[in-house]
Amino acid sequence: MTDLVGIGVLTRLVHRDLVDEVLAETGRTEQRSRSLPARVVVYYVLALCLFFGEPYEEVMRLLVEGLQFARSWRKGWTIPTTGAISQARQRLGSEPLRALFDRVAVPCAEQGTQGAWLRSRRLMAIDGFSLDVADTKENDAAFSRLGGDKNPAPFPQVRIVGLGECGTHAIVAAQMGTARTNERELTEELISSFEPGMLVIADRGFYSYHLWKLASESGADLLWRMQDGPNLPVVRALPDGSYESFLIDPKIRARRNGQRYRGKPVDEPSGIPVRVVEYEVAGREGADEIFCLITTISDPAEADAAELAATYGERWEFESGLDELKTHQRGRGAVLRSKSPEMVRQEIWALLLTHYAIRHLMREAADQADIDPDRLSFMRSLRVIRRQVTGQAAFSPLTPGGCS
Repeated sequence: MTDLVGIGVLTRLVHRDLVDEVLAETGRTEQRSRSLPARVVVYYVLALCLFFGEPYEEVMRLLVEGLQFARSWRKGWTIPTTGAISQARQRLGSEPLRALFDRVAVPCAEQGTQGAWLRSRRLMAIDGFSLDVADTKENDAAFSRLGGDKNPAPFPQVRIVGLGECGTHAIVAAQMGTARTNERELTEELISSFEPGMLVIADRGFYSYHLWKLASESGADLLWRMQDGPNLPVVRALPDGSYESFLIDPKIRARRNGQRYRGKPVDEPSGIPVRVVEYEVAGREGADEIFCLITTISDPAEADAAELAATYGERWEFESGLDELKTHQRGRGAVLRSKSPEMVRQEIWALLLTHYAIRHLMREAADQADIDPDRLSFMRSLRVIRRQVTGQAAFSPLTPGGCS
């Protein structure tokens, strides 16, 4: 009867057949019957991220409560001990959760979803964040912590960079590294998730010539804020107030300064064509600050300077999505419970997957009500889903006659 375990309404996205398929692909299909088969453990790890902070055994009790109420649970089965649950998680590992996230988490805004598009382009953003993990020797060695030897941070941290949909706050791709991993390194690994039809927005901390070059070759359009300092020559002024320019390879700057780049001779001057939008935000503290955006959208008829300046502000929607995951779903200041690096990775992929599933459900509700998904409360949606998990008998992925 453990085959009846589900995660309420979220089982529509993470359904039983998909879980079994991923378990087979990752080699986690079990050869003998256990009281905690792999499929149950997958749903259990997802439930841990819905009921963050609850003890292991209590989360399992919540997971099967609805089935017990419906009398579809055999009486001989008892709640496993914390030790048994930990061993089951270790047998499962992190790969099935990562594979499920990769399969399930795709851009979900429909053409009519409000706030998700700039004309025909899907608004996406990249940003990074860190999560505190349990203070163990294993986690410290694998992930490190910020601060020096004299003043180290209280916990090891995992640094994560995600690609998210601005209109829905749904995170659709992620890469993780140590506390000291540079966000640009992780972003480079994310570029394979960029697609034609996307407009990917990034803050100034992400710009480098090398990263821009790789990202622009993905086929996605880009809208990134430039750091202060680089001089962008005006090649041609455009009627909307933007202008054509080009990015100079840092190797060329080295040659112009009579230097060698990394000890090697450099080629002749070259550059990447870009369009530049510069503006100030009226009424904002520090209003004399100039925002300098570069984009691959070369034709103002496709998106003029005012549209692009307004669109850059949509990046904050993705930051709000990250705050939902870090503060509201996980709990303010909470530390991930896993004591080993492999379990930390498992927990993070489960956290990302459950956040995506919540946001997917919210997008569906917003589209049905013809409102912007931003108008829906994340915490109210999370509470509704939690209630559905504990009363899930009607939502479990049952086969016909499965409760007989």
